[in-house]
Amino acid sequence: MNLAVHLVHDAWAGKFDVAAVISNDSDLESPIRIVKEELRKPVGLLCPHDGHPAPQLKRAATFVRHIRDHHLRASQFPDPISHDGRHILKPPDW
Repeated sequence: MNLAVHLVHDAWAGKFDVAAVISNDSDLESPIRIVKEELRKPVGLLCPHDGHPAPQLKRAATFVRHIRDHHLRASQFPDPISHDGRHILKPPDW
């Protein structure tokens, strides 16, 4: 609900040109549709699942992109990260 409220509020306030929603929660269909159709702002759906986005969200969004494993791997910090002489390691399953 919080995401939906902020999406509509920020669109109404003109705080963005394009929104990107990372979710597959079909409850976001109405706020995405309101922002796209009534406030005339494009809303992209970035789907974090390997499967298909919820059909309602796919229809409501301006565009859909999938977040693949290789995108997540490419966006991670190096391993290890050193700070003040300490090393921070990624968990092995990352």
